[in-house]
Amino acid sequence: MNCEDALKQYLAYITVNEGLSVRTVNSYREDLKQYLAYLDEQNITDTEDVGYSVIAGFMEIQRKQKEASSIARMAASVRSFHRYLAFMHDENDPAVSLEVHRGQKSLPVFCTREETERLMAVFDDSDPRQMLDHTVLELIYTCGLRVSEAVSLTMNRVDLETGSIRVLGKGNKERIVPIASGSLPLLKSYVSTIRPLYLKGKTNLFLINRFGRKITARYVEEMLHRACLAAGIDKHITPHKLRHSYATHLLQGGADLRSIQEMLGHSDIQTTEIYTHVQNRMVFDSYEKYHPGMKEGDLFEEDDEV
Repeated sequence: MNCEDALKQYLAYITVNEGLSVRTVNSYREDLKQYLAYLDEQNITDTEDVGYSVIAGFMEIQRKQKEASSIARMAASVRSFHRYLAFMHDENDPAVSLEVHRGQKSLPVFCTREETERLMAVFDDSDPRQMLDHTVLELIYTCGLRVSEAVSLTMNRVDLETGSIRVLGKGNKERIVPIASGSLPLLKSYVSTIRPLYLKGKTNLFLINRFGRKITARYVEEMLHRACLAAGIDKHITPHKLRHSYATHLLQGGADLRSIQEMLGHSDIQTTEIYTHVQNRMVFDSYEKYHPGMKEGDLFEEDDEV
């Protein structure tokens, strides 16, 4: 099959049939555009002319240019592409033996509870614009939402009386998430005062800007950056790292992994397990900081028997 036609069909398939997010589809597209550019350099225009040695050559170039996580993602894109062609067009799958191992995952960055309190305290809720910004961040943090889920949230999915929201997440999967009771007064105030002030026409969106339009993810990222500077937080905190903060604080408070998995909307418990590593790292850091033996530097020396 012609490579360019195959790519178009594959992207349409994962968008419609697998319901992948726009961001994920774009990630596959960018990876596979690089792959097809390499095939073109090898004078390969038909996917049936691709052999394992061609893919191995492409991956070797990637190893010289990219980090382990990017290489693993590229390999996943190539595997998925050829698996689709094998399934839908009965082609041989030259990528079936392709294996690339990810490097060690870095632990997610998150705000401490004290930093989160400082962040939310920078807003002056008497100012409409600041109350809107406060509401956006409070919603992401208190419900553990992805930024895309927050900006797409509709009024009919928010129940401020029962304190819950119905979130439409990845793959159009729905989950119900509780709203922390301490956040309800702010959200109710936003709904009763700021949203009507900004409403310019018919829209069911929960969060709208002063023009009555949908808030963008870019706006949230830039606004959060300014708020972190105002709060004196030196970490690079993104909306997704507020979600990490939510999960970490739940685990610290005693929530079990299965409950956190449900509230985050993770399809695989292994994705959620990263937060146990965060918790373990925090325990070890505290030990290093406060244990007198560690201060003296005589514990866990390289030649000690453990």
